Amino acid sequence: MTTTDATTNKPNDTRALLKDLQERFEVFRTFSPLAIGIDKQVFALLPELSKKSLRLAMRSHTISTRYLKEMEKGTVRLNLDGTPADEVTDENRQHATEQLRERFKKQAEVRKAAEAEAKAEQRRGKAESAR
Repeated sequence: MTTTDATTNKPNDTRALLKDLQERFEVFRTFSPLAIGIDKQVFALLPELSKKSLRLAMRSHTISTRYLKEMEKGTVRLNLDGTPADEVTDENRQHATEQLRERFKKQAEVRKAAEAEAKAEQRRGKAESAR
């Protein structure tokens, strides 16, 4: 990343913007379920933000494992100031559960494949040293 200015229009500043949002707002810091339309609340307070940068930062935040885990057990969505907004629906919780299940399944498959490759490499090494 070439800059730490979280308000620039560069997509590679998404991480810096997300970090800035987490420093400014507890709902981002704690990965609380966010109110629908919270981006409008962010723009009201930070109108200099690029819509694209905020959209990318929000996407990154809401697909994170920590956020999905909070959605899975959450009951209330929160506004930027931490006040209750809407309920987290059963459908929202189910979606989060499915996303996490798929993510953990893929991670397990990758780990299993890496272990199998390591064992195969070990066997090849033993076979070569036995020659």
